[in-house]
Amino acid sequence: MSKTDTDNSREQEELGAAGSRLSTAPQEEPVSLPGLGVVGWARWCWRQLTSMRVALLLLLLLSLGAIPGSLIPQTGADASKVEDFRAAHRTLAPVYDKLGLFHVYSSVWFSAIYILLFVSLIGCIVPRTWQFVGQLRGRPPAAPRRLTRLPAYTTWRTEAEPEQVREAALALLRRRRFRAHVAGDAVAAEKGYLREVGNLVFHVALIVLLVAFASGQLYKSDGTKLMVEGDGFSNALPMYDDFKSGTLFRTDDLVPFSFDLADFRGTYEVSGPNRGTPRTYEAKIRYSEGAYGKEKPTTIKVNEPLKIGDSKVYLVSHGYAPVVTVRDGKGAVVYHDAVPLLPLDGNVSSNGVVKVMDGYRDAKGRKDQLGFQAFFVPTFDPKSGTMLSQFPALVNPLLAVNAYHGDLGVNSGIPQSVYQLDKKHMKAFKDAKGQLLKKLLKPGDTLTLPDGAGSITFEKDVKEWAGFEIVQEPGSGWALAGALAAIFGLAASLFIQRRRVWVRAVRGADGVTVVEMAGLGRSESAKVPEELGDLAGHLYDQAPGAPDPGDTPAATPDPQAVPAEGAEK
Repeated sequence: MSKTDTDNSREQEELGAAGSRLSTAPQEEPVSLPGLGVVGWARWCWRQLTSMRVALLLLLLLSLGAIPGSLIPQTGADASKVEDFRAAHRTLAPVYDKLGLFHVYSSVWFSAIYILLFVSLIGCIVPRTWQFVGQLRGRPPAAPRRLTRLPAYTTWRTEAEPEQVREAALALLRRRRFRAHVAGDAVAAEKGYLREVGNLVFHVALIVLLVAFASGQLYKSDGTKLMVEGDGFSNALPMYDDFKSGTLFRTDDLVPFSFDLADFRGTYEVSGPNRGTPRTYEAKIRYSEGAYGKEKPTTIKVNEPLKIGDSKVYLVSHGYAPVVTVRDGKGAVVYHDAVPLLPLDGNVSSNGVVKVMDGYRDAKGRKDQLGFQAFFVPTFDPKSGTMLSQFPALVNPLLAVNAYHGDLGVNSGIPQSVYQLDKKHMKAFKDAKGQLLKKLLKPGDTLTLPDGAGSITFEKDVKEWAGFEIVQEPGSGWALAGALAAIFGLAASLFIQRRRVWVRAVRGADGVTVVEMAGLGRSESAKVPEELGDLAGHLYDQAPGAPDPGDTPAATPDPQAVPAEGAEK
C-alpha cells in the first residue's frame, strides 16, 4: 500500500463521524447480486430504480423521447398533417404507427418512461427526507481528535480561560446562524442546511412538473374561433371552428362563459422604414361568466388574454370581412353578410369565397347555386399596377370578384373549406367577349351577372374579424410553481455549501489556553478558509493572543486561514 493511501485511510479514521454525512445523497455501495428468492430480487430492482444513475438515465430518455413529438406530426395536434404525412410516406408511415410516433405523448413506451421516472423520484425523495429530518433533529458531531488534519485550520495561545473562549465561540457562531453546541472541550457548529433543502425542493419540483405535465396533457383543451365584429361566442363544443383536447377531457369540463366581439381596432406605423408595422391590436368585447353572469366590458390584446377560471382567451389573428349583397334576377336579396377573408401578406391582401347555397333561382326560375371568388386589398394603389395592398389599414379598399354557378358540392357529405371554391361541377359566367366575368369593385359598386342571373354588390361597410384561441390547461399554474421551485432548489444546491466548524480551547502544559479552530466543507472551496479566518479574527478580539514562552508578542491569526500542514489541498 502506498504512503498516500495510508495517509488517506488514517485521515478518514481521524475525522470519523465529524467529517461524514455532510449531505443526504445516498451512499454508493458495491453492487452485489442478491440471494435467490423473489424478495431479494425485488429489493435489488427497487434499489436500482431509485438510484441516482437510473433517475438521470430516465430523465435523458424522456428528453430524447420528446424529440419525435416535436419533429413528427401528432394526431392530437394536427390530424390533417398526419394524413398528409401518411400519403407522402407510404412505407415509413406504417412503421411510425407501430412505434406510436404519431401520438408520442400517449404511447406506451413514453408513458412507461414517464411512470418509471415518477416512481424513481419518489423512491429517492422519501428516504432522503427522513434522513434530513433526522439530521435536523440531531446535533453537529463532536470535534475530531486532531483538528490539524482538516483542510482549514488556525491556532493561537491566549490568557483567557478555556470556558470563556468556548462561551465566546458559541455566541459568535450562533450569531452567524450556525447550529452550535458545546461537546466536551470544543464547540461544534454546522451551517448550510439549505443546500439539502434545495436538493429536496428540486426533486419535489420535478415531481410537481411531471404531475402538471400529465394533467395538462390529459385534461387540456385548445380551440379556435373566428369572429366578425358583432358576432357572439359561447364556450360550447359546437361553437368552435377547430377543437382538440386531452384523452380524459370531457365537454362538461369546459368553463361556462360567453362573449361578444364589439369592435376590433388595429393601428400601424404610417411612415418611416417600419411603415405598415402593427403598433396595437385590440379586441373590445363584452363577456359574462356562467349561464346568468352579468356582462362586463374588457379589452383583449396580444399577449394579454382574458382569464376566466382555467380558461384563457388569446387574440391570435385578424383580417377584414367585406359586406356583400347578392340578388337574383328579380332583385330579391338571397345573401347579405360580412364575408371573412384570409390574409395573404403583411399588408392584409386577402382572398376567400362567397357561397350562395339556398334561396337562389336563375332567370328561368330554376334552383341553382352561386359561387364568387373574392380578392380584397385594404389599400389599393393604381400606380403600382398590381392587385396587392400597399398598407394594412382601410385607406382605399378594393374587391375583385369573379362568378360561377352550378353545384357547390356542399350536399355531397364531403367536408370542404369555407375559404375555397370547388369548381368541379360549376360553370363560370362569361362576359360579352366570352372571357371569365370579373370586375374590380369599390365600396358601393355592383357586378351584374349576364342573362338576368342577378348581381353582387360590395357594400360600403367593411367589417373586421378577430381570431381567438381558447385554451384550458388545468395544470399550468402548478407547472409554473414547479419550475420556479426547481430553479430555486437547483440554485440553493449549487451555491450553498454545507460546512462544519469546530473551536477547541484547552489549557496547555504551561497553563496558557490553546485555541484551535478548524473548518470542513462538503467539497473543496475557498469559502471555508475565508469564513474560518473571519470567525477567528472576531474570536481573537475577545480572546487575544498571549506571549509565547520566549516573550515574543503573539501574532494575530491570518484572516485568510490556510490549510494545515498535512491536510488535503
